[in-house]
Amino acid sequence: MGEHGTWFDYLNRFSWWRDVQHWAADKLGRTSGTKMFPSGFTLTHVLITLLVVIFVTWGAIAFYRGTKTADLGVVPPRKLTFRNVFELLAESLYGFVEGAMGESARRFYPLIGALFLFILFANMFALLPGFSAPTDTLKTNVGIALLVFLLTHIYGVKEHGLAYFKHFLGPVPVLIPLMLPIELISHLVRPVSLSLRLMGNMLADHKVVMSFFALVPLVVPLPFLLLGLLVCVIQALVFTSLAMVYIGMAIEHEDH
Repeated sequence: MGEHGTWFDYLNRFSWWRDVQHWAADKLGRTSGTKMFPSGFTLTHVLITLLVVIFVTWGAIAFYRGTKTADLGVVPPRKLTFRNVFELLAESLYGFVEGAMGESARRFYPLIGALFLFILFANMFALLPGFSAPTDTLKTNVGIALLVFLLTHIYGVKEHGLAYFKHFLGPVPVLIPLMLPIELISHLVRPVSLSLRLMGNMLADHKVVMSFFALVPLVVPLPFLLLGLLVCVIQALVFTSLAMVYIGMAIEHEDH
């Protein structure tokens, strides 16, 4: 779902790659689809996801090595470098997280920062000819959405203990039959909405860009590429903003 032709399609010329694809579709696709709704599992999105992880890791290493210079990274290089880009992203994102989470920003910044960078560059990969976005499929989005879902409740339990689950029951016992189903449904819908929102927006955006590239490959697609870049950034911010909201609600203490 959401995948189009990529450079990895050339691997289909090799019999060993086709064998790997068939094995993966049989073993892994069986667990993510049904007879009525087959998963259409391929390894293309897995390979591109690995490229995104390698790219982000490379940027993180460049950022870290910049802090080990004689000036401890305080003085930026004169020219725009890979390190500068990640420094700018890191500083801007920390201000964003701090504004949303306050004193908890330092605690959750590594998680939110990793989510943002992964989603941002995963979105942007589809703007490169011959690549697709891992985030325009549910295969990737459900994974990161479930990660946020599980960590939200793990952090909630670590902060409040078993008392965390009291907020599922409402303020007074008489409301438990009403509040419990509402709270359960609202929490279970979160990973669904996170996954579908990201997939829908990225799939639509990249389809539009690719359509104009196919019709007129020069000049005309440029405005749509800029619009696509803006959509990539916004969707990464939306996903991480909701993640911060969910985690913040789980760890907040009621004022008495």
